[in-house]
Amino acid sequence: MSKILQGKVISNKMNSTAIVEVLRRVPHRLYRKIIKISKKFKVDTKGQKVEVGQMVKIIETRPIAKDKHFAIFISDINSTESTAKKSKTKKEKKA
Repeated sequence: MSKILQGKVISNKMNSTAIVEVLRRVPHRLYRKIIKISKKFKVDTKGQKVEVGQMVKIIETRPIAKDKHFAIFISDINSTESTAKKSKTKKEKKA
C-alpha cells in the first residue's frame, strides 16, 4: 500500500520535478503540545503543469531518481482556475 500525502508546491523550476512541502501536526512526546512538522519531497510531475502555491496530493512510487520517490497523484485540490476567475472579476469591476 502506497502512502498518499497532501502538500503545497513550493518550487517547480526543475525539469519534470517539483518540490512539495507536506505539513503534519503531531503532539510533542513529553509536553503533548501540538506542533507543526514540515518535510519537503521531490516529486515527479509526469508532464503535468503545477504552479507554486498549488495544493497537490502525492503518492509514493518506486525510486525514480536518487532522492525522488513520489509522483503527483491529484494536482487540482484547490484549482488555480478558481483564483484566476476571482482576479478577473475584480479587474472587470474596476474597469
